[in-house]
Amino acid sequence: MTAAGGVFSQRIREQWNEQLGRRLDILVAGCGRGTPLDLDRIEARVTGVDEDRPDLRAATAARTDLNVWSLGDLRSAALAPRSYDVVCVEFLLERIPHAELVLDRIVNGLRPGGLLLIRMRDRKSAYGFLDRKAPFRNRLWRWLAPAGAVGPLPAVYEPVSSREGIQSYCLMRGLMIAEEHTLTSGTARLGPRGGLVALLCRAVGRLSGGRLATDHDEVALVVRKPQHHFARLI
Repeated sequence: MTAAGGVFSQRIREQWNEQLGRRLDILVAGCGRGTPLDLDRIEARVTGVDEDRPDLRAATAARTDLNVWSLGDLRSAALAPRSYDVVCVEFLLERIPHAELVLDRIVNGLRPGGLLLIRMRDRKSAYGFLDRKAPFRNRLWRWLAPAGAVGPLPAVYEPVSSREGIQSYCLMRGLMIAEEHTLTSGTARLGPRGGLVALLCRAVGRLSGGRLATDHDEVALVVRKPQHHFARLI
């Protein structure tokens, strides 16, 4: 399990303890790209949603932690308001259009006091730049990605899929960022030619004059939706 995955599992366990053992309703948005949750000895009902793509469908069907799942257009997915105690958004925002609209719908499904756990590729990292700008990206995927990796998936990278973009989003929506972590977890960096990819990231970072980060490519956040009535209702 990744460092972010370990933190998320611990925060989910704490949320369950705070609710005195009541069943947690969990939504996993990006279930075709994410990893199974560690819910050992936690009573939970887990719902998965993602885009409808053949590789995502196969990965979703193989997961053992989902009680129910659906794939389709995330702008119209059936997400009832205030229905989930925890929402995990896993490597979804950087690969979909209309990311803020989709995120609004996902957050609307979160109960007051609930947790929003986000993992995403940082648009303003050197890796994120290469991911969206590399020529022949789909052909390179098979050469760079580790065996069994899901993809290649679209590389849209709208402004919200950056460290500054998601911070601004949370501020405007009245969401409180409790923790923020930066990590290196890019698929191509974990593949058979990870050293070459790391070298390219360093070169791109230097050429950008330091504007594109080379010390991370993933941003992971633990966000809480406030309980109080002054928070913006979405």
